[in-house]
Amino acid sequence: MRLFNLPTPEEALKEIFQKQFGETPEKIENLKGDGSNRRLLRLHGAGRSVIGVIGPDQKENRAFLYFSRHFRRAKLPVPEIYAVDEKQDVYLEEDLGDTTLFAFLSENRTPKGPAPKVLDVYKQVVRLLPQFQITAAKSVDYAYSYPRAGFDKQSMMWDLNHFKYYFLQLADIPFDEQALENDFNEFADFLLAAPGDFFLYRDFQSRNIMIREGKPWFIDYQGGRKGALQYDIASLLFDAKADLSEDTRRKLLDDYLEAAGELTPVNRGEFMKYFWGFVLIRIMQAMGAYGLRGFYERKTHFLQSIPYAVRNIEFLLRTARFPTHIPALITVMRRIVGSSYLRQFGKASLNLTVRIQSFSYRQGIPSDEVGHGGGYVFDCRALPNPGRHEAYARLNGLDPEIAAFLNKEPAVKEFMKHVAGLVDANVSNYRSRNFTDLMVSFGCTGGLHRSVYCAEALARHLKETMGAEVGVRHRELEKSVPVPSAT
Repeated sequence: MRLFNLPTPEEALKEIFQKQFGETPEKIENLKGDGSNRRLLRLHGAGRSVIGVIGPDQKENRAFLYFSRHFRRAKLPVPEIYAVDEKQDVYLEEDLGDTTLFAFLSENRTPKGPAPKVLDVYKQVVRLLPQFQITAAKSVDYAYSYPRAGFDKQSMMWDLNHFKYYFLQLADIPFDEQALENDFNEFADFLLAAPGDFFLYRDFQSRNIMIREGKPWFIDYQGGRKGALQYDIASLLFDAKADLSEDTRRKLLDDYLEAAGELTPVNRGEFMKYFWGFVLIRIMQAMGAYGLRGFYERKTHFLQSIPYAVRNIEFLLRTARFPTHIPALITVMRRIVGSSYLRQFGKASLNLTVRIQSFSYRQGIPSDEVGHGGGYVFDCRALPNPGRHEAYARLNGLDPEIAAFLNKEPAVKEFMKHVAGLVDANVSNYRSRNFTDLMVSFGCTGGLHRSVYCAEALARHLKETMGAEVGVRHRELEKSVPVPSAT
């Protein structure tokens, strides 16, 4: 028996549809849900369709409805709210279609990256974001925010501990509980030093941006609160399965900073001081969600994003610098990157980059910046040394004269044959396991001749025979005062 004869949520949606549009919906279809407890339905009438939402969390509904109306008044592209039944926790909103930015990107991805029309939409998105964060934020009433009015330390610690217990523990990544907790406190205090008097959208990612007639529309900002500028642009650029390239991220970040700078003074140096920290906490927040929904609730499609998140962490370890001391957290990140288990979920097929470098043994063997724990280090000191000859002493392995000298040496050919055999096998294996990085180093006495030549030779071989993506660095050649070759 239905309590007090209250209508079901579906019946309540039909009733407010009837009151709003003067007709009974002809058809109702369930839509695929997101990661929340809300239910979404599409109601069809004569010549119109609207989205019906059944939201069991009243405070979340209240936040979404307030922000929607506020942003509409600010003339930002968000759905119009047509009708609300607060007693039944249902409401009707504008139907923005079915094409998310993520779907649009997935359908228009080329071997070189997103198609130009996708990049055009992304540029529109990053230029609109500051209007939410800065312009509309000036008159936001954060009393409507849920569950917190600001992205404060409590909010950060919730995210960090969510990551610890739902991701690290369930993925069997070992950690020192107290040391990690100490780092979480240190890390949160560092992030809180960034200016935070802006609107923080909270879940600003490609699945929460709809595309209609080539223009972006924005949804799912019910978690909005006061916070720093960096968080939302970090969320968009490091959205795991969107898998944007480093070059695309850099260009979009430039566009974003230019647009934000038109609305409020933005010091790029100060912005970047905190940016990578917000990238990291956003990745951790997302991985906590993957763990809860995937490992714990057994919704396996959430696990498909994990290999992409691992690659993002790999990029951070190689690229970012955090001006705060968080050794236990960095150790955990290195363990995630080194996990073969985490790279093999779903159908992800990540590109492998072979990082090749030359070095001088006098200056020490290069360390692995990514966290896999090594790769190959080949010792070239047993090979004939052109640096012993006066004619070649001031040249290096990039010069054709050095290449000609070493090309004719049988020992060099035999050496490179064995190197290629080992590395080719590793490239094939790493690709099959979704590893994204392999490090190969060549060392000689001075780091200028034999090691440089061998690094270049292997790079050519891998590109030509394996189609591999290769990065080459010559450590000693980068220095202003070269290390002298042995004589």
